[in-house]
Amino acid sequence: MLSFTPGSSLTELVDLVRAYAKQETIGELRGTGRWLAWGAVGGVSILLGLLFTLVGVLRLLQSTVFDGSTAFSWVPYFIVLGLTIALIAFSQSRIRKPFLNSGER
Repeated sequence: MLSFTPGSSLTELVDLVRAYAKQETIGELRGTGRWLAWGAVGGVSILLGLLFTLVGVLRLLQSTVFDGSTAFSWVPYFIVLGLTIALIAFSQSRIRKPFLNSGER
């Protein structure tokens, strides 16, 4: 607990303010850094998972549904593009929290 008595000197006041600033900022910054790091790891993991899934769907469509048809070889790409746009729209609709600080709304 930090305390300052009226009979203390100016250097003690400066030391008190410095200790208070460290106490209140360093812990919060570490927590925010951890929050951002785990968010980035989660975001990259979801991105890679969806990328591999969409490439798998593309290869599945190319090898089974549109097997050997050269006239419609572009259709699987547009199907996967449509799935990608649908996933982006769904993701955007699920974002509810506009601020990092949950107290602000």
